[in-house]
Amino acid sequence: MNFKKIGVCLTLASLSMSLAFAQTAPKIKVGLMLPYSGTYASLGNAIENGFQLYVKEQGGKIAGREVEYVKVDDESEPSKATDNINKLIKRDNVDLVVGSVHSGVAMAMAKVAKDTGTLLIVPNAGADAITGPMCAKNIYRTSFTNWQPGYAMGELAAKRGVKKVITVTWKYAAGDESVKGFKEGLEKNGGTVMKELSVPFPNVEFQSLLTEIAAAKPDAVYAFFAGAGAVKFVKDYAAAGLNKSIPLYGPGFLTDGTLEAQGTAAAGMLTTLHYADGLNSKRDNAFRLAYVKAYKMQPDVYAVQGYDAAQLLAIGLNASKGDLSKKGEFEEAILKAKIDSPRGEFTISKSHNPIQDIYLREVVGKENKYKSVASKALADPARGCSL
Repeated sequence: MNFKKIGVCLTLASLSMSLAFAQTAPKIKVGLMLPYSGTYASLGNAIENGFQLYVKEQGGKIAGREVEYVKVDDESEPSKATDNINKLIKRDNVDLVVGSVHSGVAMAMAKVAKDTGTLLIVPNAGADAITGPMCAKNIYRTSFTNWQPGYAMGELAAKRGVKKVITVTWKYAAGDESVKGFKEGLEKNGGTVMKELSVPFPNVEFQSLLTEIAAAKPDAVYAFFAGAGAVKFVKDYAAAGLNKSIPLYGPGFLTDGTLEAQGTAAAGMLTTLHYADGLNSKRDNAFRLAYVKAYKMQPDVYAVQGYDAAQLLAIGLNASKGDLSKKGEFEEAILKAKIDSPRGEFTISKSHNPIQDIYLREVVGKENKYKSVASKALADPARGCSL
């Protein structure tokens, strides 16, 4: 018996089977549940652009499987979220879901994902509970918790000598948690929050709040708004003349993707976030060039988060050889990985949230210019997570 010949035949047969699998592997079906209309529409589009850019850079495949997209407009409406994600899972038979922007929507999505075991990658919504009490083996986030940029700004403001602050936000999970993080960072370093003001989401009538701020004369104001609401608040704040005497601080969402519309009203504003213009790293420069070439517009933090959602998926899928049912191998690879992001290298915590640098940025023209690292490798406390 010629064992050498048999060995060669077996090797060729194995190679042939591998090639056949690669050619016949089913497409991976990605459900994109994002806002494509309303206040957050531009954010949803940027996330999708970033995700698709990474996939295109891999030749349209992840772990040898072509990627197919099924899109749902979540309308930033929490009451529709459960039905929308169930349609993607049960009607469209997606392999995983990517979404969303609005924290209330993402909370409903996380509950369904946890109950069904469906892989969920959150590319924006910062609701603390998603990687806190609701944390699960099949839920990952590539953005931030609301606590992270808020805490970093609170810490920074206090160190800059700010003692008394008024906070203002939409009254919903993201706003409440951002203010809570800011307050924790501020108070740990000797500052105090005088008053917490809010309006219902997506209300943009701010005049009465601005009058109250002017009368109270705090050292600074911390505001959480995004999208069209952020544009309106920053412009109204400047129109009231408050920006000349009371500095306006916030997480980066206040000025990311909104500077074109805010114009000179945002000039000189300081914000904290895990991404900034002018990082000038080789990785970020290549990403920005590719994004502009693909979409004829500059990328923002939302595009980066979408890009890294696809990158995280690729890390897990490559380790599990394209098989999403191998959740242990998928998770192990991600927890070991140093993700080479345009924002800078970051890792994923045990609760599946990024451990990342938070930057101080200043609005210069139409850019959120990098000034310094406000908080190095900041990890969310993941209170309530039992993973």
